[in-house]
Amino acid sequence: MTKPEDIIRADVLSMTTYAVADATGFVKLDAMENPFPLPAPLAAQLGEVLAAVALNRYPEPRPAALIEKLKAVMGVPAGADVLLGNGSDELISMIAVACAKPGAKLLAPVPGFVMYQMSAKFAHLEFVGVPHRADLTLDTDAMVAAIAEHKPAIVYLAYPNNPTGTLYPDADIERVIEQAKGSLVVIDEAYQPFAQKSWIGRVLQYENVVVMRTVSKLGLAGIRLGYLVGAPAWLTEFDKVRPPYNVNVLTQAAAEFMLEHVDVLEGQAAELRAERAKLAAALAALSGASVFPSAANFLLVRVPDSDAAFNALLNAKVLVKNVGKMHPLLTNCLRLTVGAPNENAQMLAALEQALK
Repeated sequence: MTKPEDIIRADVLSMTTYAVADATGFVKLDAMENPFPLPAPLAAQLGEVLAAVALNRYPEPRPAALIEKLKAVMGVPAGADVLLGNGSDELISMIAVACAKPGAKLLAPVPGFVMYQMSAKFAHLEFVGVPHRADLTLDTDAMVAAIAEHKPAIVYLAYPNNPTGTLYPDADIERVIEQAKGSLVVIDEAYQPFAQKSWIGRVLQYENVVVMRTVSKLGLAGIRLGYLVGAPAWLTEFDKVRPPYNVNVLTQAAAEFMLEHVDVLEGQAAELRAERAKLAAALAALSGASVFPSAANFLLVRVPDSDAAFNALLNAKVLVKNVGKMHPLLTNCLRLTVGAPNENAQMLAALEQALK
């Protein structure tokens, strides 16, 4: 009998699946989601829009109306194009596949978003991780040196970074872009609604830069829509490895509708930014907790024992992310999504009790 191990790549056999915890019955603060539902009248309007969608037809591969609306709402500069993906994850995979020449490398600061490294592995790119400084800021000298040594095909810079929340200074990013003239630099702005800074308006100033975004953190994680902004010369090539009909009709319709009501989502993001400041101050006041600066909708907190704190929070029905074993720089760290006020209060009370 033929078995999976006879056929499947050895490195795939050794992997584990992307872990998503069952959050049933928990205060869910582990995945950087917007905790606020749509207002009931708006949700009802959206329901009417989705009810009218032709489910029996394939989606448009490049939905012109949605792309034009994205360009207008998100400030995409004239001359730049937009490529849609089934979340940012698919775009990351597409970039890796398109750039996977024999011996090619992908370089990114670490700790960082795990899918940069996973996409490199899937596409047989060598991944080069450049450690942050001890305070989790970008080690620009090390990045510049690593680019000069490895000459990567792709350089990722998350703006701000996950799981640290760090927003790299523009001068550091400019220095990396300058050093990486032989590479494609992907600036990942998944958390832009909370950083309120962007490189989209500058994307055409550089020949080797594209900007990646998602609507997930804005409050639409369930529809799975990511988009890449850059010069048509780049996006035309990435479009060649895009799966056909990769963005479904319901996602397209929901996104086009919500872009007409983006003020609602931006209002929710503003509330979360205010809650982030309150939560950071409250966490800093807890005995034994050290909070890192964050420009995202989560906070990274170091505690004396992240495993014990994580388990205590689980017992209190609060789900957060224990990142303590992801990288040595994250030892004893928890990543806490900023939730609604009542969720944050419940999490704080449980963590305070755990730290006692």
